[in-house]
Amino acid sequence: MADHTQTTDKGVGVGLVFGAVAIISALVMLTTAPEISAAWGFAAAVTFSALAIVGMHFYWH
Repeated sequence: MADHTQTTDKGVGVGLVFGAVAIISALVMLTTAPEISAAWGFAAAVTFSALAIVGMHFYWH
């Protein structure tokens, strides 16, 4: 008798969501270049891109 396994694509979804937020943050960084908002945009872009990679590795089976 064969056992059925259940897998999800949660890792892909988490990676896509955090990747989209990282891209939006990078656009904020580019559009507010000489202001302090650019620094916050850069910080958010780096943080959310790292979270995208961590989320994909955490939920990948």
